[in-house]
Amino acid sequence: MNDIIIKTVVRLIIPFVQIYGIYIILHGHISPGGGFAGGALIGTSLVLYTLVFGIEKSKEKFSERVSEFAESGGIILYIAIGLIGLFVSGSFLTNIDSGFPVGHPGTVISGGMIPLLMIGIGIKVASTIITLFHALIEEEEA
Repeated sequence: MNDIIIKTVVRLIIPFVQIYGIYIILHGHISPGGGFAGGALIGTSLVLYTLVFGIEKSKEKFSERVSEFAESGGIILYIAIGLIGLFVSGSFLTNIDSGFPVGHPGTVISGGMIPLLMIGIGIKVASTIITLFHALIEEEEA
């Protein structure tokens, strides 16, 4: 796409969309949203970048290697947090019994391990969306 206005607007909008996605991920335990919704926003912003600037530039920003690492890292983080609960208290994904600080209800630093789980889910969802989109575009070009 060679439209300078669209490229400029997308360059300005994408950081705000990604920051809002991070906000939704981090506040998922105290408000509507969470890892899936925030990850979908971040992944969609990367899809928008790919549509406007092309797949080559998109892969410079978010390469296949980074995507593989993020997809694996998100689920490994989720499982590792669950295993902490299993080893400490005897149940997978146990929150309070596993020693995670719960904090004061309604604050960002509350919910024990749930914010950490939301981060793992957000990473996994965002990387999956962009990986699937890149795979579909490459298949279409072939």
